[in-house]
Amino acid sequence: MPPGSLKGLMIGTGYPDGEGWCFRPLLTPNEGDPRMKATAARLTEHGKPLDVTEVDLPEPHDGEVVIDMMYGGVNPVDRYRALGRVDPGAPLPRTLGAEGVGTVEGAMFVVFGHNVGTARDGIWATKAVVPRSALVPVPEGVDPRHAAVMGVAGATAWRTVTELAQVRPDDRVLVLGATGGVGSVIVSLASRLGASVWGQTGDAANAAWLTDLGAEQIVAGGAEALPDQLHQWRPTVVFDPLGGAFTAAALESMAPHGRLVSFGTSAGTTSTVSMQTLYSSGLRIFGYAGLLDSDEVLHQGLTEALRALAERRMDVVIDSLLPLSQVNEAFARLESRKANGKLVLDLRS
Repeated sequence: MPPGSLKGLMIGTGYPDGEGWCFRPLLTPNEGDPRMKATAARLTEHGKPLDVTEVDLPEPHDGEVVIDMMYGGVNPVDRYRALGRVDPGAPLPRTLGAEGVGTVEGAMFVVFGHNVGTARDGIWATKAVVPRSALVPVPEGVDPRHAAVMGVAGATAWRTVTELAQVRPDDRVLVLGATGGVGSVIVSLASRLGASVWGQTGDAANAAWLTDLGAEQIVAGGAEALPDQLHQWRPTVVFDPLGGAFTAAALESMAPHGRLVSFGTSAGTTSTVSMQTLYSSGLRIFGYAGLLDSDEVLHQGLTEALRALAERRMDVVIDSLLPLSQVNEAFARLESRKANGKLVLDLRS
C-alpha cells in the first residue's frame, strides 16, 4: 500500500438500521476543528477502567445531529457493558453512556436508544453525534438532571407499574431495593396512584428517606426478614430488582392472586421457588425486559414517563452529581450499592 493511502482512514463497525446494515465510524479525524472535538469516557478493554480523554467526533451523516451534552444517567447495565457481560460483541474502543440529556440548537432533548452506547458511540461526552430519531423532547419545567435518567429508571418504573403490574388504589405494594434508582421512582409513582406502599431496604437508617418519597412503612433487613414483617400485611404487588433469595421470600409472603414484577438480579441470578406456593395462590410473575423492546416502544414509555414527571405524578431522586472524570467512581458505587437514588454524570465541563 503506497505511503499516504491511509489518510482519512475511519475506524468503525456495522450496525442494523432497520433496513439492513450500515457502516458507522466510531472515530473520524477532524483535526483543527474544535467544534468536532469532545471529552469522552471511552471503553477500551472489558473489565478495565474507562479512559476519560479527548476524541475527534465523526461528521454527522444524514439523519444525525451533534448534541451538546449536559447530564448522563449511570445504570447497572452500563457497568455490565464495561465488564463485557452485556453486548460483549459491540465494538471497542467506544464511548459508553446510553441515556442522557443535552441541547440541539437551544432545544433540550433526552437521548436514548437507536444503538447509542452499544453498536455506536454513546453520550458520556461533552458532545456526541447521535441519530435524530434517538431524541425525545424534554417537557417544560422538567429538571434536566432528572430528565437524564428517564430513559432507563423513569421508563422502567412507569412501564412496570402501569403496564405490567397495573397498580390500583386498592393494592398493597412492596418495593424491594426501594432506595435504588428504579425502586425509589416506583415508590413515588405507586403511592401517588393511591396504593399502600412499603419499601424494603437493607439499612433501617433509610426509613425517613423512603417515607418522604411516599412509603408508609419500611421493611428493613435481608430476604430472611420478609416473612415475619409481611405475614399480616401480605402485599398484592411486589417489584423485584434484586432476585436471589428475595424473590422466593416475597412470593411466600404475597396475598393470593398477587403479581410480582422482576426487573433485576442484583442480589442473585437464581432463586428456588416453591411451585406449590405459585400455583395454589394463583400468583403471577412478570419479567420486564426493556432491552428486547423496539426503539418505538421504548420511546413511547419514555415520553409517558417524562409527562408523568412534568405533572408531578412521580419523583426522581439524585443521590450524587459526579463530574465525567469520576465515571469509574460511579461504577464502584453501583457495585457497592451505596447510592440512594440515581447517580448522574455532569458532562458540561
